[in-house]
Amino acid sequence: MSASPPKEDVEQPAESPPDDSDAQMNQDQQSSNPQELDVKEQDRWLPIANVARIMKIALPENAKIAKEAKECMQECVSEFIAFITSEASEKCQIEKRKTVNGEDILFAMTSLGFENYAETLKIYLSKYRETQTSRGENRPGSQGFVPNTVMETANTEVNLNTSADANVETDINTDANANMNVNSNI
Repeated sequence: MSASPPKEDVEQPAESPPDDSDAQMNQDQQSSNPQELDVKEQDRWLPIANVARIMKIALPENAKIAKEAKECMQECVSEFIAFITSEASEKCQIEKRKTVNGEDILFAMTSLGFENYAETLKIYLSKYRETQTSRGENRPGSQGFVPNTVMETANTEVNLNTSADANVETDINTDANANMNVNSNI
């Protein structure tokens, strides 16, 4: 039997710094597929077809929308949603809750300076909840983002004075066909 020297006496080989070829290989692996990074960023955005459809609703029928305009709007609305959601999520974390609800979104919009939009959303949320309560449901149906029953319940005309300084008036008209028309008169 051979006795091995105590571990303290054994000299450990010094780690050599990575040579340039190792560093270059790591950098190549990280940037080898730049489209992969784009896909991850693209996953954060709303589908461009949905954005384009909403843009078309706001424009005259004969208007055309450039691809760059659709892409720009896609980034902007996605960033806006992330901005509002982040603020609402922060409120939930402070209150030690895990679920962001409608009131959190309304609070975030108001605290970030989007009071005008928050008022409109508050009316919609109220009508939506009335509809859900009358149907005896706690969760939204599988009918999509804006169920027809909500829009039927919200078959009203609402006038909001959205800015006392600019004297801007917004009319929101809804009908049973689930079309929402927002007209701003400045």
